[in-house]
Amino acid sequence: MNYKLSSNCRTSSRNLHSKTASSMMTSQAGLIPIFQFLSTLGFRRKCEQMFKVYKHHNATYNAHEILELLVMGICGGARSIEKVIGVWNDEVLRIVTGWAKIPHSTVISSTLKRSNLGNVNEMETLVHKIRKAAWKKMKFNHKEIVIDVDSTVKTTYGFQEGTAKGYNPVKRGARSYNPQLAFCVESKEILQGWLRSGDTYTSNGTVGFLKQLVAQLDSIDFLLRADSGYFDEKILEWIESQRQKYLIKVKLRNLTSILELQEWNSIEGKSGWEEARFQYKCKSWKKERSFVAIRRKSAKQQTNQLIEFTKYDYFCYVTTENESTWQIHKKYGERATCETWIEEAKNQMALGQIKTNDFNANSILLQCSIIAYNVIRWMEYTSANKQLKKWEPETVRTFLIRVAGKLTTGGRILTITYAKNHLYQEVWDEWKKLGKCG
Repeated sequence: MNYKLSSNCRTSSRNLHSKTASSMMTSQAGLIPIFQFLSTLGFRRKCEQMFKVYKHHNATYNAHEILELLVMGICGGARSIEKVIGVWNDEVLRIVTGWAKIPHSTVISSTLKRSNLGNVNEMETLVHKIRKAAWKKMKFNHKEIVIDVDSTVKTTYGFQEGTAKGYNPVKRGARSYNPQLAFCVESKEILQGWLRSGDTYTSNGTVGFLKQLVAQLDSIDFLLRADSGYFDEKILEWIESQRQKYLIKVKLRNLTSILELQEWNSIEGKSGWEEARFQYKCKSWKKERSFVAIRRKSAKQQTNQLIEFTKYDYFCYVTTENESTWQIHKKYGERATCETWIEEAKNQMALGQIKTNDFNANSILLQCSIIAYNVIRWMEYTSANKQLKKWEPETVRTFLIRVAGKLTTGGRILTITYAKNHLYQEVWDEWKKLGKCG
């Protein structure tokens, strides 16, 4: 029954009828600019050139073709192989990207499980090849970058190959993977990622990880920034051999005792803060290195004999930087942003989420998540829109990917028609421009 509302912002309801919609409609038109952007980077050609997995004589799909399905599916919000197929169950997306039919999820799994360690290395190299093409398109010409290296825990359920019980603050005693990631601070992208067993210590294999990364950076200078898990002389020695810089938090059992012996000076303009610079050689080290420390008064305490003393909070770093101690402390503090990016990659771009029971297949799936995460970052970096540059992947997915559209054909031309009014019209226009979608 109809009735009149007293509010001026609402109208009376009307009778509603429903019917089946016409074909050629999509709910995720915003994936098309991503596909177009990847096309400008030569994504398909590079996948075909770099990723060579053995193919059965009766197989319909090549492994390099599967990569596109996975990357686009993850951009669309898929968190399993089955949901990747769900994203591609979209006629418009298939027509625009040239897919006549989509494989079953079991075909994708079995194809990935035919991969070996060499294919994982090919995939890691592919990530760098695409990154180099993206940097060229982005006109990314920084002479020096900051690289944040960190590891994270991804809990697994079941008995996937390569999982193990290790440090897991989220679910103690559960099996997990321990991916290691390197971020470029200037572009917010993941430069490189390795999938590792859950019982791997933070710094294990880091020198090899950095060697592979630096070999692909084309002689770009860098500052490596990392937490105390990477306080290891082998890492410091290798960075020094490359004549590069580092800023790493110190982890020593007797650190407080060492710091109490240093000469402390107040920091100008920072009430309650003091600083110290000193050279120190750990027992197993071959030489002394530069340490920077600051401290602040946290409280006054009393012993059982009622003797009052001051307690301090200490922050200590080993570094090659020559800035003031406060600037170095603040620069390390900026590393907290890396923790946010890791959570975005894990929770919003399915990094380490999509799994099979095969370790090599899971490593390749991790690389697909890295590409999916990076393409959004590359598009944001290329954008002239300040608001888009600040958006997280999930925000991009909500407002720019899950957008309604209708495909019309005329001769050999495909045309996508979008809704007239978008909630963020300027951002949406910029997103289409990035993908050259009108």
